[in-house]
Amino acid sequence: RLAACGACSGVVAGWERANWFAPEGVAPEYEYRWERQNWFQYSAEEHMAVREGVGVYDLSSMAVFLLQGRDAAPVLQHIAANDVDVPAGRIVYTQFLNERGGIEADLTVTRLAKDRYFIVTPAVNETRDFDWLQRHIPGDAHAILTNVNSAYAMLGVMGPRSRELLSKLTDADLSNEAFPYCTAEQIDAAYARPLALRISYVGELGWELYIPTEFAANVFNVLMEAGEEFGLKLVGLHAVDSLRLEKGYRHWGTDITPDYTPYEAGLGFAVKLDKGNFTGREALLRQREEGLTRRLAMFALEDPEPLLYHDEPIYRNGELISAITHGAYAHMLGAAMGMGYLENQEGIDEEWVLSGKYEIDVEGALTPAKVHLHPPHDPKGEHLRM
Repeated sequence: RLAACGACSGVVAGWERANWFAPEGVAPEYEYRWERQNWFQYSAEEHMAVREGVGVYDLSSMAVFLLQGRDAAPVLQHIAANDVDVPAGRIVYTQFLNERGGIEADLTVTRLAKDRYFIVTPAVNETRDFDWLQRHIPGDAHAILTNVNSAYAMLGVMGPRSRELLSKLTDADLSNEAFPYCTAEQIDAAYARPLALRISYVGELGWELYIPTEFAANVFNVLMEAGEEFGLKLVGLHAVDSLRLEKGYRHWGTDITPDYTPYEAGLGFAVKLDKGNFTGREALLRQREEGLTRRLAMFALEDPEPLLYHDEPIYRNGELISAITHGAYAHMLGAAMGMGYLENQEGIDEEWVLSGKYEIDVEGALTPAKVHLHPPHDPKGEHLRM
């Protein structure tokens, strides 16, 4: 179905995934070059559909685990940095840390019941995160981890009009009062019973629908038909990437790794030191007491033409200081954006970061860039809670 809609696909972790969609009459093929490639404008339209209307993307590649058993909650509490002992139906964004406080995994945990958790992590981390969890379940704990990825397809329905569109498919109450942000509920939709998670990796109102695999094609068909009146666009992974960067969302393996802590990565809000002991807690306590010497920041080029990919050198006040971890074009902003870690052994704070003059080396030319510690798009997260 995606191929018939003009999908140009790429491969990640063995998954064939739609990266962008070619309109009728355009071949869904890459024409590679360093400057804007042939898919740039089509991906921009997908990006803006999510920001201004509604878009649907297929992320069935997301790995899904179930952790079940009477000890599931205490086991997960000891592994996760955030507090996952929440009421059923709540979604928690969290990291798994090593003993140094470094980020080993970045994922969401949804509590389905007192003894049952629904865990979602990126495709590239499926084997790694499953192994990390499995190895950190004590031998005497009653907690069973199961990879249920093949049981679900996932369609993300995102954008300001996503509630209107989904209301055409279900009689569930999707209002803020009945279905607030960071909650989950099983709903009826197009003769299926998907688990709907009100969460977003693109920074807009929306739901991730985890659909029993055998019903996924029909849900897709009904979504596409119902979406015509809302100007629904199919969205590829290039647009998902540019949307998340514009919103300041991190990506494990590039922006965050086992070498960086949540405080250095700007993810301290997802750490709950007062919940009790967990792996990495002592290291985070020490770091908080000693202060930071490095910090992740966002950069937007002042020239709207150059592009950022990754590893471009970052200069502060004329001195090489770091490199871009990952870059993409922020279409709402009208400029390329990237993330990178800044370091100062004497200590780093907001004033130090913002007081610098920054340039990024793009194809041998130093290009002025504006630094951001908060996402330029919807910094308060108001769109997510519409």
